[in-house]
Amino acid sequence: MTDSNILENQKQFLGHPVGLYILFLTEMWERFSYYGMRAILVLYLVAEVGIENAGLGWSNEDALALYGWYTMFVYVASIPGGIIADKIIGQKKAVFVGGMLLVAGHSVLAIEALWAFYTGLTLIVMGVGMLKPNISTMVGGLYPKDQQDKRDMGFYIFYMGINLGAAASALLVGYIGETIGWHYGFGLAGIGMALGQLTYWYGQRYLTHVGNLVIDERDESEKVDGNLIASIFKSTNSIIGFVITLCMGIYVWQVQGSLDYGLLIMGLAFAVGVAIVVYNDGDKVEKDRILVTYLSFLIIIVFWGSFEQAGGLLNVYAAQKTDLVLTENFTVPASWFQSVNAIFILIFATLVGSFWVWWKNRKKESSSLFKMAIGVIIMGWGFFFMSAASMQYDAEGLSSMHWLVLAYLFHTIGELCASPVALSFITKLAPERWMAFMMGAYFAATGLGNKVAGLLGESATEMGEFAIFTGIAVFCTIFGLLVLTIIKPLKRLTHNAEGI
Repeated sequence: MTDSNILENQKQFLGHPVGLYILFLTEMWERFSYYGMRAILVLYLVAEVGIENAGLGWSNEDALALYGWYTMFVYVASIPGGIIADKIIGQKKAVFVGGMLLVAGHSVLAIEALWAFYTGLTLIVMGVGMLKPNISTMVGGLYPKDQQDKRDMGFYIFYMGINLGAAASALLVGYIGETIGWHYGFGLAGIGMALGQLTYWYGQRYLTHVGNLVIDERDESEKVDGNLIASIFKSTNSIIGFVITLCMGIYVWQVQGSLDYGLLIMGLAFAVGVAIVVYNDGDKVEKDRILVTYLSFLIIIVFWGSFEQAGGLLNVYAAQKTDLVLTENFTVPASWFQSVNAIFILIFATLVGSFWVWWKNRKKESSSLFKMAIGVIIMGWGFFFMSAASMQYDAEGLSSMHWLVLAYLFHTIGELCASPVALSFITKLAPERWMAFMMGAYFAATGLGNKVAGLLGESATEMGEFAIFTGIAVFCTIFGLLVLTIIKPLKRLTHNAEGI
């Protein structure tokens, strides 16, 4: 099917393929399950053992550490999920397998046993790894390459699905988890994922041409060896990248005495090696575009390393240091604040998208990299409100809810500038034969950002929230301004991928 008739041959609704709305609803229910479970995860871990709605009684530091590891692995698993889709079963089947794993994982979490807790987390990690990068790649595949603005708008619509699920889940799962029972909340998240799986199964007739296994039709001499791990050791630069990363892991383990982080870095050595293999597989234009994609992952790590304080440090701060009494008879559940970001996205997504269209029509800089840098800066400014909240807490013993709401407002505007654009950006730059891997690498960068968020949350125990919140705000501002200074050379390396 050629670019010119990709859209014409699809049944459409409101100017977009019906397949977009199937993926929209599937992702909406998947995010309902994920964000619902995430909204109560840390609160469940730190809840006391001997009370009516008992938790595990962990310390804040230990709970935030697990949260960081879990959310990191959820997204890092997207790398093998993308490779499996690219090389073995295709994106469409990978999404189905991921959905089944997620239904099983959330259902197991509903069982009140420690073995079930860890088993459920493991199944969710595997499920998100299979589903998340591949469903996003399928959205990009619905649109021809010569309709970039249409594709960007498709991703904004898709992003609305993510946040409809997130908004509803934090309110419903959060309320049930905090007031009725944590495991009832986990079970409700599983029901949501089951509905998403049924939606995806029903909508297959609208996705017949997208998400199928891509056959590499180049000569055998031009192809990467089918064994990606073996391919790492067939070129000098991939060997160097692998060895350097491996040595860093060994150093962290042996010299700094951190076995867990050492093993993590040693594991990432394989991801670095494969990333260089993918780079080597491209022609001149593809290599330049892949390089820009890899550099953009650094922006992603910084963005999510800051933003993802939401489910960890900000979640604990809401529960322990915020005045949640709304009226004499009602106290706001702390988990409800996890829905504020999603609700703001539903309110402001169209406004932000329309602003960038207006901005572009005025011949202003509007590249994806520019939007991502602006997003990092605006999101970072949201933490200044949390700095103010920390000062109020130090002075009065509790801080007001409005500081959290203002912080989430700025986080939302920053996210709308950066995140949906980044998803679309990857599908514009990545070679089709490596599309799912590149999307997996994007989500792996998101996962590393989540781990950074966990580390920052842990350090608040010693450094204090004021230092962490203010430091994040200042660093994001400086980092975003530095990216803006190198926009032009980075755009040259994309070879007009956004202007086709």
